[in-house]
Amino acid sequence: MKMKNFTGVKSAVTVDVEDAISLAMRNFFNKRVEPTERVLKNTRQILNIFRAYDVKGTFFILGEVADKYPSLVKEIDRAGHEIGVHGFSHIEFFKMTPGKAFNEISNAKKLLEDIIGKQVFGHRAPAFSINRGTSWAFDVIADAGFTYDSSVMPVNAVRYGWGKFNKDIHCMDLEQGKKLLEVPLSTYKILGREMPVCGGGYFRLFPYFVNRYAFRKILKKRPVIVYIHPHEIDTGPYQQFYMKLISKASFKQKYHIKSFWLNRGSVEKKIRKLLQEFSFTTIYNLIDAHASDSHNHETDC
Repeated sequence: MKMKNFTGVKSAVTVDVEDAISLAMRNFFNKRVEPTERVLKNTRQILNIFRAYDVKGTFFILGEVADKYPSLVKEIDRAGHEIGVHGFSHIEFFKMTPGKAFNEISNAKKLLEDIIGKQVFGHRAPAFSINRGTSWAFDVIADAGFTYDSSVMPVNAVRYGWGKFNKDIHCMDLEQGKKLLEVPLSTYKILGREMPVCGGGYFRLFPYFVNRYAFRKILKKRPVIVYIHPHEIDTGPYQQFYMKLISKASFKQKYHIKSFWLNRGSVEKKIRKLLQEFSFTTIYNLIDAHASDSHNHETDC
C-alpha cells in the first residue's frame, strides 16, 4: 500500500559530481583530460549553499573525481552528506558489457569506501543510462554490493528514459533471489507529455514557478528526487585551451556544447529557493523513513 500524501515531508536532493570540462574534452574532442579544479570549486559552492539552509544531500561521485580529489570526498562526508557512486569514468551502460560495468562501478565503490572509511549504499548511472535495453544493469549493481539505485528516468526521451516505469521507490526482485531498491527520478506531465522536472537542464531552462508547481504536484503522491550537477552553477569564463577547441569545432558541436550554458545564471537562485521552500534529506534517509511506514511494503527489500 502506498502512502497517499507526502505533503510536508522530506524529499531528496542529489548532486552528480562530475567535471564538465574533462567529459566534454573526451566526448566532443576525443582528448583525455583529468578532472579540473572547476569541479572542486563548484562542488564546494554547492556545499556552502546546502550549509546555509541546513540541508543534507546525496552526492553521487565519479571515481575519476574521487581519485584526483580525495579531499573533496572527505569534505562532503564530514559535512554529513551521503556518498554514492556515479561510475568511475562516466561510461553509459549501453556502451559496456556486464563484466565491464561491474568493474566500473565496483572499483568506484571501493575507492570511495577506502576514502571515507564507511560503506557506500547508492548508485546512479551516468546519463541515466539504465532503460529497457540495459535492464541487466540492475543485477550488476546488486552484485557489486549496492543497496539501492537511482538511475531510471520514467519517460520516453531521445537520450534516455524508460516510459511507464514505476515512479515510486520500490524493491525489485532480480535473478537468483537478489533484490535492489530503485529510486526513480521525478517526472511530471506537462502539456500532455511526461517530462523530467526539478533537475539538470530542465531545472535550468524551466522558470522556477514551473519547477515549483511540478514539485508540489509530485509531492502529493511521492517524495521528489532533485538532481543537480556542479557545472550547472558555473558561470565563470572557461579555460583558454577549451575555448580554443570550441572555436574550431563544427557548428553542430558548438551548438550542443553551448546549449548547456543557457540560463546557468538562474540555477543557484533556483536551488536556494527550492531549499528554502521545501524539506530535503539524503536518499538513504528517505528510504529509511519510507520503509519505516507501517502501511508501506514497496521498500521491503
